[in-house]
Amino acid sequence: MRFDIRLPREGHGPYRLLRGVHDKAVRSLEQSLSDPRRAQEERLAVLLRATVGSDHGRQHRLDRVRSLEELRSAMPVRTFADYLPLLDRVAAGEAGVLTTDSVSMLLETSGTSGRPKHLPVTAPWAASVAAAQSLWVLAMLRDHEGLNEGKALTIVSAAEHARSPGGLPIGSNTGRMVAAQPWWLRRRYAVPYEIFLLEPPELRQYAILRFALGERVTSFTTANPSTVLLFARRAAEWWEPLCADLAAGTLRHGPAAALGWRKRAWLELGLRKVKPPASPLLGRHWPLCTINCWKGGPAAYFVGRIPSVLGSEAPIREVGITASEGFFAIPFGADWPGGLLWTQGHVLEVIDDNGVARWAYELEPGERGRLVISTEAGLLRYDLADTIECVGRCGETPVVRFVGKSGRFLNATGEKVTEGQVSEALRVAASRIGMAPIGFTARLVLGDVPQVSLFVEAPAARLSALGPAFDLALAEINIEYASKRESGRLLPATAEAAPAGTFARFRAQRVAEGAPEGQVKDPILAVDAREWGRLLAAAAPEPRRP
Repeated sequence: MRFDIRLPREGHGPYRLLRGVHDKAVRSLEQSLSDPRRAQEERLAVLLRATVGSDHGRQHRLDRVRSLEELRSAMPVRTFADYLPLLDRVAAGEAGVLTTDSVSMLLETSGTSGRPKHLPVTAPWAASVAAAQSLWVLAMLRDHEGLNEGKALTIVSAAEHARSPGGLPIGSNTGRMVAAQPWWLRRRYAVPYEIFLLEPPELRQYAILRFALGERVTSFTTANPSTVLLFARRAAEWWEPLCADLAAGTLRHGPAAALGWRKRAWLELGLRKVKPPASPLLGRHWPLCTINCWKGGPAAYFVGRIPSVLGSEAPIREVGITASEGFFAIPFGADWPGGLLWTQGHVLEVIDDNGVARWAYELEPGERGRLVISTEAGLLRYDLADTIECVGRCGETPVVRFVGKSGRFLNATGEKVTEGQVSEALRVAASRIGMAPIGFTARLVLGDVPQVSLFVEAPAARLSALGPAFDLALAEINIEYASKRESGRLLPATAEAAPAGTFARFRAQRVAEGAPEGQVKDPILAVDAREWGRLLAAAAPEPRRP
């Protein structure tokens, strides 16, 4: 399939203005489409200039690297665990560890070992991400002239919520990007940034809705589509207090009743009286031009629920293949199934099922691979554990879509629960309530609000206590799971009884199929319908013979 980025100089006024501002970037992008290898070689030169002279650069003799192939020879593919000793030194405030550029802050995201990732931000890295984001915004503005007739509702997290041992701010990438924008651009947001700092989550969500319902919202942007569903449910749940606050121009009802008078008085300065909407369906109140969120992988289920739950037929636009580590593919239309591989940003590779590494620009339609990145922040040949698939080309550059997390994850809303985390959480929970499960499997149960369900073979007398204990233990281990549970994007984990002998029958069946008995493992995670079906078959005892 062939794609076209279509960023002409002609168009409506606001688009033409922004197009003129980014004319050099657009021309550079268009030139890169026919020669993605050259674009990647140029990016490698930028990366190396920042890395040479650092401890990491000296260790791998990066001063001798001149080509993409030499990078591959100098550096092995590395995981977060491999980088952890270096990242700990960065967090301690040590300079010149990964690059010679100074680190301004650390981005926090979920790790696969239970420990959160703290990823460095440098000026060249931030500039690369901002360039990709600007092109995405430009294409969105091209398609929706009405965006400028209202305000943007963009859900973000705090730019800083803690400090590292070395004094570096720790926070979210969304908050960082908003905080870095000029004041005149921040005025386009329907909700002041300070509202996103409120605690607890119920108060924050209520205040977001109260401010946003007082504005003409023309775009709704958040990474996870489940967040759109969350706010739609919250609006219905808090409709009466929201209407009371809208009519009075206040922030005093519902969860906002817990606000202290000083904080309330300050926040109410930004509010005005508004006639309450006739319906709690947010999409019937806001003239939405576009809804922007992830659409690939496990997000697809939630995207399909948005029109009916929100009450809007506005197009749903992919926000791109992104992570706290960087920006990897940019969509240039609401109908794009993924995004244009961002060859002018980071250096990108893919690893196939046989462990063979290729440059991502070499992907052909239908081919998949695990994404490996090298960034301006000093993470070289870093295994992101995301699987992408080539769905077509724009010029000679692949257009790719996100397939899902590589490896073994339960991931509905970004929680990325691993086998190790499930095992450890069950161990802790079982110890706390005094039980010893025989076997167990965790899976995702999808609904308007998803949840983790534990299928466990254990004494029935203690099973009712296991679900809450497991839920608590998992939240203690995985910060993203805890965040999604606290905000209502995940329901509490549950435990359901597996019939006696289920896991013994499962193992016997695997051996009968030819698996070495000493290597057969219990299915800690059932990540798809096929795996769950195999377990259900083992759960059903064979009928007695007459």
